[in-house]
Amino acid sequence: MHPITPDVTSVIERWHSAVVPAEAVEFARQVVSAAGPTSAARARALLFASSRLGAFAHERGIELSAGAVLCASVIERFVVEGRRDISAPTRRTLRTNLRALARAVQPHPVPAPVPLPREHSKTPYTQMEISAYLALAAAQPSAARANRASALICLGAGAGLVGADLRAVRGADVASRSGGVVVAVAGRRPRVVPVLARFHGPLLACATFAGDDLLISGGSPARRNVAGPLVASLAGGGGLARLEVWRLRATWLAEVARSTGLRAFMDAAGVECSQRLGDIVAGLPALDEAESVRLLGGRSC
Repeated sequence: MHPITPDVTSVIERWHSAVVPAEAVEFARQVVSAAGPTSAARARALLFASSRLGAFAHERGIELSAGAVLCASVIERFVVEGRRDISAPTRRTLRTNLRALARAVQPHPVPAPVPLPREHSKTPYTQMEISAYLALAAAQPSAARANRASALICLGAGAGLVGADLRAVRGADVASRSGGVVVAVAGRRPRVVPVLARFHGPLLACATFAGDDLLISGGSPARRNVAGPLVASLAGGGGLARLEVWRLRATWLAEVARSTGLRAFMDAAGVECSQRLGDIVAGLPALDEAESVRLLGGRSC
């Protein structure tokens, strides 16, 4: 707790509200004084939040004490039930201020959650690196291994496939149509993915070689890891780093973001986080296959 300056003390003592009971106003003054805000603006924010919480608790017969009111369950009930007339951002601000107030006045506050590091996207491969990996795949001692390695690179960097989507693709799932080359993906999220133009020729050759067989494993799609053993079996390429499936996908993501102008859009909109983009996209009409191919598959990586 910080010592309260005279101007902050004056703000707390003189603060009043015409929309909450006198008991809630007094409760707010007591808990905010105990919290020791360092500025008049912070004191007013805490007084506003705590007086509304106090009024909510008073209406429900809860004792107006810091221990009874400034607990997680009462704060959550207040935010969810008691302030349905205000916007979601204001409710989030109220909850943040009340949680901070609770930590400041409770003798044994609940520890704050430990922040966990955010996993960042893998670094995309450069065009030169992709060319080197394709050359390494073509130089394998057997045609089967060469085609499997090429298909892995094309499906990863050319269509962004990983995991179950990647290992379940058969040669017959790759088709030249709608003005480009597409991959039909089955599984939990069935979809048709346009392939970047640079990978059209190598992927079609791999698909012709595989026919109705699986492109990567050649065996059962139920196998958990088909890329790892394939990468480990590659012969040569001593000057290349080990091929990573998720870096292949990052390469595809970066190219699609560049070609569709995603950076320009986010810069123009002042958006730094993509959290709400899914909500925006959900309200847009779906594109047909030809339009998707034109937008996503007509450019070279």
